[in-house]
This record gives sequence, structure tokens and C-alpha cells, in this order.
Amino acid sequence: MSADTGAGAPESRPHTGRRRNEAARQAILDAALRLAGAAGGEAVTIDAIAKAAGVGKQTVYRWWPSKGAVLLEALVDRAGQDVTVPEGGSLREELSSFIATTFEAAQQEPAAGVLRTLLRESGRDPHLAELLRSYTATRRGVLRELLERGRERGELPAGVEPELMVDQIYGLFWYRFVLGHGPLDSGTAQRLTDALLRG
Repeated sequence: MSADTGAGAPESRPHTGRRRNEAARQAILDAALRLAGAAGGEAVTIDAIAKAAGVGKQTVYRWWPSKGAVLLEALVDRAGQDVTVPEGGSLREELSSFIATTFEAAQQEPAAGVLRTLLRESGRDPHLAELLRSYTATRRGVLRELLERGRERGELPAGVEPELMVDQIYGLFWYRFVLGHGPLDSGTAQRLTDALLRG
């Protein structure tokens, strides 16, 4: 047993090859999502994430500089799975579908809990606030590309600015997500799409 233990130390680095790394990475992201979704306002720590993922704390810090960075990547990873970017239909169909799936995905757990954790903690963590801005910029970029495709097909009304449309879509989303004063459902997505495409 002692010989095996001695041999294990130098071989610990080869065990972090691409396949093993990806499995550990995904376990960490999944654990971060579960914990943040169930946090109920409590802080999520690197220690808790590492324990839930079955890895050492140093493994988490090897790939991410902070807890916020882990949570953000977990959210981006989930958003890529949950929010589809439709192609092949009209701009109205693609835009309505994108908005509806964005609304739906953000309200499901664990994504809703992660978003609320990030919003809450970004107020006192400038690094996390910057990461959150990066996340929202990524989502805005995806939506902007969808609108630009519509413009190239001649489906945007004359004079409509895609950047302003992106602000209106995400402005409504964040306002209702944070304050909860109105629904974020498929009907809202359709009415918003119609209003925007009327110019």
C-alpha cells in the first residue's frame, strides 16, 4: 500500500488529462448550480462546492479565481443548454422563441437561484459584478446576431436599431425578474416581439 501511495503523488498531474479534467469540471459546475439554487440567500463557498463535487478545493482554484467565476461559468453552461438560438424561420418566429426560452430558463431552478445569488453578491463584490457584466454581454451578443440575421433578410422595420431592441428585451426581462411585478411567460414574449417588430 505504501508503494502505491508513493507512486500516486507524481502521477496526480497526469490524472488531470483532458477527459478527467472535463469530468471534474462538469462535476464542479453541477455542484455550484445545485448549491446556489438551494442556498436560500445563504452564501455559497468554494469549500462547499468542492465537497459537493467530490474534488479538492485546490482543483476548483486551479481553474477559477473565485466562487463568482465558478457560478458564472455554471450559469453560462446552463444557458447554452436551455436557451436555444432558432434558425430557419421568420424573424418573428425566431425572436419570439428566443425570448420565450430565455424567460422560461431563467425562472427554472437552479438557474433562478444562481441568478439571484449573483445579483445579490455582485453588489458587494466588484470582481463578481464585472463577471456578471461579461455574462450579460454574451447573452446580448447572441440576441444581436439573431436580429442582424433578420435585418439581412429585410425583416426589420426601417429605422429600427438592433442594439435598442436588445436593451428593450433584456430591460423588460431584468425589471420583471428582479421586481416580480409582471409575468415572464410565452404570452409576454409574443406581445413584446409584436411590439418591437411594429417599430
